[in-house]
Amino acid sequence: MILFANILLALAKIIELANGLLTVYKYILLASVIISWVNADPYNPIVNFIYRVTEPALRRIRRYMPDTGMLDLSPLVLFALIYLVQIVVFDTAYSYLIIYSNQLKGGVL
Repeated sequence: MILFANILLALAKIIELANGLLTVYKYILLASVIISWVNADPYNPIVNFIYRVTEPALRRIRRYMPDTGMLDLSPLVLFALIYLVQIVVFDTAYSYLIIYSNQLKGGVL
């Protein structure tokens, strides 16, 4: 049982890492929004990296959104989706994995 509890604990840590990576992606997405407001050099390696990382997801969202003219709401939709995944999926899975791991080890929360 201890082995299974440690496997659950390792899965919880992997979920925690994925949650942290999504948080980093949110900051990159915020940088993309700020860069879109200013006239940044598209040949700058940092700007180029930010666009290459965020544009595929934003492009998929833009396909299903109505045309709002100059106002691009796709970053807001992506922020909402990331928060939804972080709260509903990752936090729930992390909590259950930690609880079951502690129960299998015989510990009390």
